[in-house]
Amino acid sequence: MPAAFSPHVHIPLQRIPDYLALITAHRLNLEIYFSADCIDLLTLSDLSRVRADLSYGPSLSFHAPFMDLCPAALDSRIREATITRFSQIFDIAEVLQPKAIVFHSGYEKWKYALSVTPWLEKSIELWTPFIERAKTLGITIAIENIFEDEPSNLRMLMEAVGSKHFGVCFDTGHFNLFSTVPLETWLNELGRYIVELHLHDNDRSSDQHLPVGEGIFDFKKLFAALHGQEFISTIENHSPDRVLLSLNRLAALTSKASSGF
Repeated sequence: MPAAFSPHVHIPLQRIPDYLALITAHRLNLEIYFSADCIDLLTLSDLSRVRADLSYGPSLSFHAPFMDLCPAALDSRIREATITRFSQIFDIAEVLQPKAIVFHSGYEKWKYALSVTPWLEKSIELWTPFIERAKTLGITIAIENIFEDEPSNLRMLMEAVGSKHFGVCFDTGHFNLFSTVPLETWLNELGRYIVELHLHDNDRSSDQHLPVGEGIFDFKKLFAALHGQEFISTIENHSPDRVLLSLNRLAALTSKASSGF
């Protein structure tokens, strides 16, 4: 992990003004989420205002829109809508210059009749031109595990694409909720491809987005396994109190990881 551990904090774009005092007081790095509705209303002056509000110069990453979208869509109209939304998020990236953009994988094994092949083929087709754009902008595309119960589809995608501008966003909460294989399997197959972590916890009853340490995910094991690797860490809690609690607990965890526990 980076020597100076300084996580990003997930926040929807439209909520930045609500929490700007807290953000600036703690000089938080941010992962900004852009919903489809937000993008439709966004103007260049809005983006200029974001840059002015964040004048302290935080590190930024983006979370792309995902509702109803699928990067491996077999339906051409859904595919067109997905490409349009993803193109829009890259247009915004040209202005705000994030380090990475997180996209959902779009894989659900039941939807694809337990066959990874159509998902993989359509994914490669869609991501290839976007990777070229990512290279131009100097950013990384990070594909997030959502409903995956094991990591082989993401590993196959990473191997097929083979670009340093294309990696995995490993989401601890989604792993905890959906995985049927142990964390070691995910790290063995995907560890070298991880470019971002989404950090939140749950008790496996639902996607609760609890603070680090409030559920049953083994964060100590995760950080020990990834020690020395460069990636973005993003806290995905949905209230200021939970974010600050996660920040404090992560600082302690990563300090111990750096000293080898």
